[in-house]
Amino acid sequence: MKALMDVAATDNQHRPGTIALMGSGELTASMVEVHKGLLRGLGERPMATFLDTPAGFQLNADQIGATAVDYFRNRVGYPLHVASFKSNESISETNRHAAYAQLRQADYLLLGPGSPTYTVEQLRPTAIPAIITDLVKRGGCLAAASAAAITMGRYTLPVYEIYKVGQKPHWIDGLDILGEFGLDLIVVPHWNNAEGGTHDTRRCYMGTIRFAGMVAGLAQPLAVLGLDEHTACLIDLDRDCFSVRGVGTVSLVTGGETAVFNPGTSYPLGLLRGERATALPVAPANTEVIEPQEREDFWTVFHRLERDFNDRSAAAEMEPAAAALLEIDRLLWQGQEQGVDAQSIAQARDLFRELLVSLAMRPVLTQAVRAELVKPLVEEMLAIRQRCRNDGDYAMADSLRDILSDAGIVVEDTVGETTWRFTEPAELS
Repeated sequence: MKALMDVAATDNQHRPGTIALMGSGELTASMVEVHKGLLRGLGERPMATFLDTPAGFQLNADQIGATAVDYFRNRVGYPLHVASFKSNESISETNRHAAYAQLRQADYLLLGPGSPTYTVEQLRPTAIPAIITDLVKRGGCLAAASAAAITMGRYTLPVYEIYKVGQKPHWIDGLDILGEFGLDLIVVPHWNNAEGGTHDTRRCYMGTIRFAGMVAGLAQPLAVLGLDEHTACLIDLDRDCFSVRGVGTVSLVTGGETAVFNPGTSYPLGLLRGERATALPVAPANTEVIEPQEREDFWTVFHRLERDFNDRSAAAEMEPAAAALLEIDRLLWQGQEQGVDAQSIAQARDLFRELLVSLAMRPVLTQAVRAELVKPLVEEMLAIRQRCRNDGDYAMADSLRDILSDAGIVVEDTVGETTWRFTEPAELS
């Protein structure tokens, strides 16, 4: 009895941690600050680990792990270690227990791209689901993105089997890590996917109509947590709330009703548990509540994002420019869902494509950057030209000026001063 009391006392010393569910982009610029913020909450030297199981069947599985390590070192600013558990069937017992030990030491665990069904099949018979649950219970952070996020709920969506192989729509049992914390959900990333172009690939490539039929066919109704791409839902179990980070929104579909949660606000976790009485948002310590605003006109929002894209790309701020494009893409799908007329959607999509093309056609270097690169050479040539003029060698001085002109640099002599600038580029037809 005393031993049991000691274990209970030890358990009570730990506060539960965080579960971060990411719709996509876990190794892109959109999630850098999300990773940083989660890691900062784990102390000075958190142990961050990447589990490679979801892509374990792929020939490039090791490269994916190496990419994750490089991304954390160079973009996030933290070391990341790879726990390799590619296959439950083929891993040696020595490597199995080495992976278990490595995962038990982790404070931050990231799982990402690959196959949801493969992940479930490989991990379910192992100790890893229990290790992941324990990680969160002792205050760590689980970051499950893309394919791995799908496995975290009660049921898992067999994306490739349905979308690529052509199997009939169906569900398989998930790892249900969320269920260990009272969250009875189905998790669906890529909620607003638009890769299909001419066909609907929203709802993780299922399309809205087919996906709605899949949900309606469940033997027991369950809430669906939809995660837009490049968007994270951060579930803070200690504070009993959740928030949204990234460029999109998070949707909760319950019994045909959809609630949409925006970045900038923290919400009671009871909403994800189905406790409708807890519908008012709560403000986290470091975030102001953003009050709901009147819905802006479709074209007003579009042109505002268009201006933001143009301003950002002109200033060579490419990551914010890309974020503006993602927001326009989301606006197009939202507009279609909300009944914006087909002609407006078509016109806006054409403009969106023009913005994509303009991004590809922009010079790699801005004028200011080019000037800084060539400044030492140009100024040295101008100094030599001035010495030639002082010595009366005007032919050589003119020759140097012609060389600069051929390189697209205009030299202008004024009283007591010589300045230079790039030739104005010809206007695109």
